[in-house]
Amino acid sequence: MGAGNTEIEASGGSSSWWRKLFTVKSMDSLQVDISKSEMKRSLTYVDITAIGIGAIIGTGIFVLTGNAAALKAGPAIVLSFIVSGIAAATAALSYSEMACMIPVAGSAYTYAYATMGELAGWIIGWDLILEYLVGAATVSVGWSGYFTKFLNTSFGLYIDKKWTSAPFKFANDEFQLTGDYVNLPAIAISLVITLLLSFGVRESARVNTVMVLIKVVVVLLIIFACIGSIEPKNYTPFMPPNEGTFEKFGVTGMFSAATTVFFAYIGFDAISTAAQEAKNPQRDLPIGICGSLIICTILYIAVCLIMTGVVPYRDLAPGGEANAAPMSIVIAKTGMGWVNVIVSLGILFGLASVMLVMLLGQPRIFYAMANDGLFPAFAARIHPRFKTPWATTMISGISCAILGGILPVDVLGEMTSVGTLFAFFLVNIGVIILRIKRPDLERKFKVPLGPYVIPLFGAALSLLLIATAPAATIARLFIWMAIGLVIYVFYGRTHSKLNNPHLARYQNEKFTEHDF
Repeated sequence: MGAGNTEIEASGGSSSWWRKLFTVKSMDSLQVDISKSEMKRSLTYVDITAIGIGAIIGTGIFVLTGNAAALKAGPAIVLSFIVSGIAAATAALSYSEMACMIPVAGSAYTYAYATMGELAGWIIGWDLILEYLVGAATVSVGWSGYFTKFLNTSFGLYIDKKWTSAPFKFANDEFQLTGDYVNLPAIAISLVITLLLSFGVRESARVNTVMVLIKVVVVLLIIFACIGSIEPKNYTPFMPPNEGTFEKFGVTGMFSAATTVFFAYIGFDAISTAAQEAKNPQRDLPIGICGSLIICTILYIAVCLIMTGVVPYRDLAPGGEANAAPMSIVIAKTGMGWVNVIVSLGILFGLASVMLVMLLGQPRIFYAMANDGLFPAFAARIHPRFKTPWATTMISGISCAILGGILPVDVLGEMTSVGTLFAFFLVNIGVIILRIKRPDLERKFKVPLGPYVIPLFGAALSLLLIATAPAATIARLFIWMAIGLVIYVFYGRTHSKLNNPHLARYQNEKFTEHDF
């Protein structure tokens, strides 16, 4: 198909309303998008790998792991990490293949649009908004927990819990008031990261690289400082027997914990949202995606063995309540107070780097969808000086601050995990579809073992992990997707540039440089 032809491939040539839902964006039009991009290609493979590690190592290991071990899996949390790591690895391979073919700032949204059509693209784009926005909010709550502990242990300062905790909690299948006011530190860190991201991706990447180095050093310090305090008896029983409910220990509890700690692997997919800012995307993206995942998986397994070996697993969530700072419990058990101060400070930098990457990815999803007409044109605005999608960066940051300020960490974390697993499912399927429909496309990186084995396994494993999530979490995912479908029907479908070519020129001309 030539560049001068219509962007609608054979599946979308009809004016039928139903056929338009499955209109596929052509590879030629994607190449045009790349050539017209105002974003600056400034990221090397080192920057991209650091972005991946920066996004991956964070709340999952520093916050959610302790709760999953204490309430769901016990020492078998190690197996939970292996299961979720395998699911992440299959998605990483699929993301690498897709990112090489389609190096644009839309991640799985663009991949779905190019393989399964506009409706699937919208669904995955809306799902990615959930992943990055709620994910960043989850991290902000974890950051708040470590920040208050750091102030207390290092300087003896104490902030009233009413100003560092969410006003809501989820218990007995309903939201309940806690009596607290708002989580102010979570709001503050969200706004600071948002301002940094508004000034440029290169500057943000440099700050992120420094924070990543600090974070990796902290993880290694936790491992080597605590290894001498391991008590082998804490590993018995390795997989506690099930206590009568699906999530409470046993094999089912281990799988349920795998869904929870899957959050720990979220982040490498954010690399693909920066594809239009990579200097050599065909080489750098696979290196960054796969390299960051391998490094983090090794560190995760080591930390889990240390954590459950030093502290009896039930003590990681005192009183059976979710705890936002389990590593502080582990280090306190060793009696090395100086380590706690250093680790807490390092974790603060580490969690901030996770937020930076997630809030980097979120606006670029808005940007890609707005370029296609599925969101209002203002979301595609690029700052004339900083070359960043500043409007959506601000919207994302403020939304993150609100969510982090009012919702608890466990609710946010589980919502992010199921949303990401759904995205991974669609990316795996997308690889299969593109191998069949467009075998002629150049692929600098290919998923090993052919187009079916790993993608089908990854898709099935993603669905399995979604099925083990709490029913309330799955219900929230469906509610979120239903809201998205309503927006698509009443706005996206009627403003799509692909399905409404007569609107494309108007949308392109509406916001020009003088509007800034």
